[in-house]
Amino acid sequence: MDMKEAIERIIAELNGLKCASQKEVEEARIRFLGKKGEVTALFEEFRAIAPEMKREFGQKLNELKKAATAKIEELKNAAEEKAVENAPRQDLSMPGDALPLGSRHPVSIVRQEIVDIFRKFGYDVAEGPEIEDDWHVFEALNFPPNHPAREMQDTFFVSNGHLNPLLLRTHTSSVQVRTMETHPLPIRVICPGRVFRNEAISARAHCIFHQVEGLYIDKNVSFADLKQAILLFAREMFGPDTQIRMRPSFFPFTEPSAEVDVSCNICKGKGCNICKGTGWLEIMGCGMVDPNVLKASGIDPEVYSGFAFGMGVERIAMLKWQVNDLRHYFENDLRFLSEFATATEV
Repeated sequence: MDMKEAIERIIAELNGLKCASQKEVEEARIRFLGKKGEVTALFEEFRAIAPEMKREFGQKLNELKKAATAKIEELKNAAEEKAVENAPRQDLSMPGDALPLGSRHPVSIVRQEIVDIFRKFGYDVAEGPEIEDDWHVFEALNFPPNHPAREMQDTFFVSNGHLNPLLLRTHTSSVQVRTMETHPLPIRVICPGRVFRNEAISARAHCIFHQVEGLYIDKNVSFADLKQAILLFAREMFGPDTQIRMRPSFFPFTEPSAEVDVSCNICKGKGCNICKGTGWLEIMGCGMVDPNVLKASGIDPEVYSGFAFGMGVERIAMLKWQVNDLRHYFENDLRFLSEFATATEV
């Protein structure tokens, strides 16, 4: 069979070629256009034909290769469309795979609950820097120069050796000072935030924790107002039957000062291992703002008075959910955190 007859035969086969699947299309491609395919073999034979016939047969071979390539591409597209048509239909209305959702951190939940309670009482939220100066953390709050909180073992100093060193705030009372310096009277704010103390980490202490402090300054503010505010908060947080008691204490920035206990919400005041058999749980410190603190912020103590209080958010969370180790809040154990996925937020 000469080359002309071979080209005509391959064209006739291509015109009648049919493939039912992608596999058959690939077999046809190899048969005609593969390294040992029929079209490729003709190009090999083309080298041996007479020079005067190369132009004629060279053009026919190129047309044959283009026709074979186009036919294979046509069959390939048809086979792909058929495969798509025969593929199992997907119900796009069906729900997708459920993705596990995270939850808010228990400290964040309790902090927001505390903030929401005091917002209902008319308190605004004030915030301040975590890196503070000595004036706002100590001096303006009536801390004597030899107060233990000024010692290196209690405070993380960022810079030292000058009159107003920078440090990581040890309490959010510094935000109260900034508020008294800039906010018009009367003042009714709470100051949530993170604080730092150079303490050994244990089940009941950590070098990082969170506080919410409150401040109310106006004319004729009394200790009775302070007690009522704390009682209302305790009953909102721990239940309507909660009772409080106040024990005399000392803080440089308040006078008189008190520690506040709430009746144990586990044993209802009868005594248990959570409250160590006393029936009471300590939640915060409080007191009337010392006149020296008012003076340091430019407020006349002869005209205005006020009260302040402060509580640890982790402490409230421990009491709320009976968590016995403070370190759980900082270890990011998903088994622990997942327990609060359905925690009720106010």
